This record gives sequence, structure tokens and C-alpha cells, in this order.
Amino acid sequence: MPPDTKWIPQGVVPAVVLPFHEDLSIDEASFRAHLRDVASVEGLSALTINAHSTEVASCSFDEQQRVLAITAAEVGGRLPIVHGVYAEGSLEAARIARMAAAGGASALLVFPPGPFTMGQRPEMAIEHFRRIADAAELPIIAFQYPLSGGQGYPLATLLKIIEAVPRVAAIKDWCASPQLHERQVRTLQALRPAVNVLTTHSAWLMSSLVSGANGLLSGSGSVIAGLQVKLFRAVRANDLATARQINDRIWPTAEAFYSEPWVDMHNRMKEALVLMGKLPRAVVRPPLVKIPPTEIERVRAALIAAGLLDRAGRSLRAA
Repeated sequence: MPPDTKWIPQGVVPAVVLPFHEDLSIDEASFRAHLRDVASVEGLSALTINAHSTEVASCSFDEQQRVLAITAAEVGGRLPIVHGVYAEGSLEAARIARMAAAGGASALLVFPPGPFTMGQRPEMAIEHFRRIADAAELPIIAFQYPLSGGQGYPLATLLKIIEAVPRVAAIKDWCASPQLHERQVRTLQALRPAVNVLTTHSAWLMSSLVSGANGLLSGSGSVIAGLQVKLFRAVRANDLATARQINDRIWPTAEAFYSEPWVDMHNRMKEALVLMGKLPRAVVRPPLVKIPPTEIERVRAALIAAGLLDRAGRSLRAA
């Protein structure tokens, strides 16, 4: 089945993890099983690969291409694939975008270039997105970072990007400010056509969704996609009581996954999947290193509190 290049980014979009062997090579068999497991959750809108959750910073171009090929083979006929565009420069970003389009992706998740940590002008951001849009006729999701680090786009810049590059159909919002998050929801989703806000504020997911975000894109979906779907549906139905019950199950996992240092969030998710019997090992690539046993026990306790493990360590269904 050809990719859906007219897909509108919205709904629940898990970002999967990437398993490795002890020698740090990609564990393709475990990755295929993980893709099938996450994709089996009813109610998903798409899956995301080659992003933070798959440790894209440590993956070569060829490895990213292989990750896409595996994903397309396993789930490409059932779910749209969102492909990360993670590059320091716009020329490499365009090369990745072309590869993603040729390999069957339905949308691009565009990370901000690293040099923006030293400052940016709107013209720079527009040029970056324009080159990517010229390279691939796919919807673009702009990854909105916190403004404090320099890589986030001021709202005025976002609006200029959207006007200049109409392929920008959504943002993955990690602005880390509840006030700015709601302002972006109200402003961008009121545009015609609307630019959807996909929240990645997984540490305060319910609050974010109640603000009106039209979707979520989260690495914790690699572990709790079923709970995320239930929460999203409850909020959309204005069923606050049910949403709070579901959020009470999500909360302990958020507390465990999104603690300092945040760079270990997906490291912790891999450990959770091992504890649940869904991955054989939780190997990460340097500079990441394995989290200590005390933290693994904290993850175990969170899974028990969320009803994903029983006290004997047996995996339970998220439903």
C-alpha cells in the first residue's frame, strides 16, 4: 500500500524505541516485534521513527534508512509513518527528507538545527523548512523546543514559517510553558487550514490535552500507547471523570520516565519494556549509559502502580 501523503497529523502518535544488541548494532528482530506490539493498539493515528526515542543522534543515515524499511515492512500498510529529520544543516535535512519520502513515510518531523542554540533569525528557520519542503512532498510537523534553549521558534516566527511553507501542517509542542502552549493551541488551530498542535508534554499530558491540543506525539507511547488513546478519547468527549482515572494510571509512569536527567527518558522506557517482557535487553548507545539498579526499581514500581505489572513482575494489559 502506498504511503498516505495527504495524512493530517493528529490524534495519538507513539514514537517507538530502537532496540540494540550488546555490540550496539540494531536488533532488527526485537524492533520488528516492538513495532507490531505498539501498532496493535487500537486507536492510533500513526507511528514515529528516527526521532529522540530511537536515539536518532547516534544513528547513521544508512541506519535511519534501514529503520524506515523495517517499519514500512511491518506496519506501513496499516499506519502512517512519521519520519524524523534530525540534522545540523539544511542540506543534510533535505537529503533525509528525500530518503524518507522514497521509503514510504507519510509525514516528516523536523527537528530544529543545532546551530540555533546560538541564536536564530526568522529567515534562517524559513530557509530550513523551505529546503525540506522542496525535497519531499510530505506534510511537515515542526518540532517546537523550549524557547530558553534557542532552538524553539517564537510564535511570530512559527507563523512566518507556516505562511512561507504551507506543508507545515502541525507542531510537536515541547515549549515547556503551559501559557505558551495554550497560546499556540489557540492561535495555530484557529488558522485556516488549521495547524494542529501535537503535544509532547508527557509529564503533564492531561493538562496539555485539556488545553485543546488536537493530538499527542510521545516516546512514552512506546510503553503506554493504550492508556494514551483512552486519555485522548476521554478528554475529547469531555469526560473529565474518566480522564482523571486514566491519568492516575499514567501519572506514576510520567514521574518515573520524565525525571532528571531528562536525557534518560527513553533509556527508562527501554527498561520498562524489558520489565514487561517486551524487549530482551535495554541497551543504549553512548553517550547514553545504562541507568542504575535503583532507578530500574523505580521504573518497576511505577509500572506496578500503573497496573502494567503485577507485584510478582508479570505483565498486565494496559486496558
